[in-house]
Amino acid sequence: MELTKNIFFNTDKLVENTKVKISYTGKLFQEGSNEVSIHYGFGDNWDNINDVAMEKTDLGFQAEITLGEGNTFNFCFKDENDNWDNNEGHNYIFNLEKLPTELLILEEEPVSLGSPKKLRRAYLWSKKIRLAIYKIITYLPKIISGNYKKKSTNHNEE
Repeated sequence: MELTKNIFFNTDKLVENTKVKISYTGKLFQEGSNEVSIHYGFGDNWDNINDVAMEKTDLGFQAEITLGEGNTFNFCFKDENDNWDNNEGHNYIFNLEKLPTELLILEEEPVSLGSPKKLRRAYLWSKKIRLAIYKIITYLPKIISGNYKKKSTNHNEE
């Protein structure tokens, strides 16, 4: 998604507490800088200021960052010679959206699976049912066809 002046994001929306990949092909890239870092913060007061070195590629400088909390994402770029691209003194400022609440899992009371005694009883019944089904599938066709021979014990008397 292209938002402005040679800055691209890998997403359509900038959402708080999510990761975003930023690609920059602006003035510093065009002038042949070898090292560029993004200087950024959040909200009107530039809270949680960070500097992250960007990786130089054929497509521009790129970095992946985690967006913090605030109403805006504010940033500018600086190269190895202390040259700045700060949108002609206005910085780059984009609105941040809140994480949709329907995607959040709120912790409530833990779900009870029942008492250990009930779980054990259910487990034993499931084993008994599986064993009965196995015996029916295995032995019923033999009994019907007459191929079932009961094992007998031979006692040799001397």
